[in-house]
Amino acid sequence: MILTTESPTNTGSTMADTILTAQELKQHYRVKQGFFKPEATVKAVDGVSFTLKKGQTLAIVGESGCGKSTLGRMLTMIETPTAGAVDFEGHDLLNLDKQKQAELRQKIQIIFQNPYGSLNPRKKIGTILEEPLVINTNMSQAERKQKALSIMAKVGLKEEHYNRYPHMFSGGQRQRIAIARGLMLDPDIIVADEPVSALDVSVQAQVLNLMMDLQDELGLSYVFISHDLSVVEHIADDVMVMYLGKVVEKGKKADIFSNPQHPYTQALLSSTPQLNADKRRTRIKLEGELPSPLNPPNGCAFHGRCIHANDRCHTETPTLQSQKNQLIACHAVEEGRL
Repeated sequence: MILTTESPTNTGSTMADTILTAQELKQHYRVKQGFFKPEATVKAVDGVSFTLKKGQTLAIVGESGCGKSTLGRMLTMIETPTAGAVDFEGHDLLNLDKQKQAELRQKIQIIFQNPYGSLNPRKKIGTILEEPLVINTNMSQAERKQKALSIMAKVGLKEEHYNRYPHMFSGGQRQRIAIARGLMLDPDIIVADEPVSALDVSVQAQVLNLMMDLQDELGLSYVFISHDLSVVEHIADDVMVMYLGKVVEKGKKADIFSNPQHPYTQALLSSTPQLNADKRRTRIKLEGELPSPLNPPNGCAFHGRCIHANDRCHTETPTLQSQKNQLIACHAVEEGRL
């Protein structure tokens, strides 16, 4: 994808303070396997930690099924983590009274992947946008409408769109509506779960440029969930790569894209199309499928698809360790075999 403007990296920003910290977040599900079989545990997210800086974008990447979306739902408290902590500006969101938790949750909003399924087809756009205000504020009807029209203007929607239904809009316009809804409560953090994957490529660029403009204007922090590294390269400040519920590599975008160290990250980047011949990488083709979270392999979860795996990789789970400017969970990197 080619974006129409350069992505701001905020490297010179004075807003480099941490706004959100996740510590050892886990989400384990108990699932039934059928008659006469014991319940199994699916470790959708298994010990994920990271920090998010004010005004910056953390991109979370990986294949479908790696736990990206589950992590996003935990950050917005749609799902309560099995274990771990989420600190938002000094408040542990998991250990607050309900009133305070509800108050702080307004500051972390989510944009869902599918603009065709995330908007109620029976409600007009004005009603959809004002619903968060009805639930969470004491604003009058006139004040709510004025706020909705103001946010609509920010995302490039016209005043006459206020009384229309979702089916009357294109996919790109619907995602602008979804972004507007996410902004109605003046959040500090937006969790964007694959926000452009359902859109045409030309429309993707428009929506991404809009999100970057809003970030600059409003000082938003993004947790940007995506499997598309060509998108991530333009919008992210930091990148976190997940595989089967765990983080395998984490670092600054420039470091990850210029010097990926984990074999999985290398494979992901090698599959990303590049117009610039100098940036093209030798394609690394991964054999096999992502292992089932119902029956994960011992040791490193990636060892069955990794050409660098040895006996240690089959038995010992790697932990994140500092290697140059990145955090890597890989025995081969640790042992200097890569």
